[in-house]
Amino acid sequence: MRKHRHPTPIDLGLNAAEGRTLAALRTPQRIQAFVSSMPANFEPNGDTLRSVRGVLHHREAHCLEAAFVAACALWLHGEPPLVMDLTAKGDSDHVVTLFRRDGCWGAISKSNHAWLRWRDPVYRSLRELAMSYFHEYFNNGRKTLRTYSTSIDLRRFAPDTWITNAEDCWDVGAALDDARHYPVIKPTQRRWLMPPDTTVLKADDIVQYESRDRKTARKY
Repeated sequence: MRKHRHPTPIDLGLNAAEGRTLAALRTPQRIQAFVSSMPANFEPNGDTLRSVRGVLHHREAHCLEAAFVAACALWLHGEPPLVMDLTAKGDSDHVVTLFRRDGCWGAISKSNHAWLRWRDPVYRSLRELAMSYFHEYFNNGRKTLRTYSTSIDLRRFAPDTWITNAEDCWDVGAALDDARHYPVIKPTQRRWLMPPDTTVLKADDIVQYESRDRKTARKY
């Protein structure tokens, strides 16, 4: 790779059209708007983990696929491509893209629900940021968020494994699973968790993109 302050699209193997799309996303706010505007990838033909190129081609994404896109866009604009993995018990895991402003963490995040999306850069630590997702991270009436990972720098992986890969990026996904994780609560605290009330459950039924199967739309 050439010695730039940050890579160019060519350095990362992106073609001209892909480069123009990501180059236009100059701020975290623009990146968030872009990933939110893409329909949810409901994986109708089975699990996927598309690369940045795959997402730009299909124009749909789930949370980790969108996190790849957001991280790549940040990298092209001189910021490190960092992600954080959130794991849940009896629920889907979630991945967000990290950025910092004035020493505080924020997150770019794609979710079909309102709760698990963008976070303003006001959190002094990754734990603070992870805990901002705790209250509304629930499934079947139970709060399910259990751990958050250290920040994972995607520069440790070759660009052709997550940016231009023509296949699913399972190896990178597995590495995120294997990263060091920290608990958000102690086991003894679980008994004090209050389930969401009927108003919160009603609000949780609102999704951005509907699928043919109502249950599927609410999974993402």
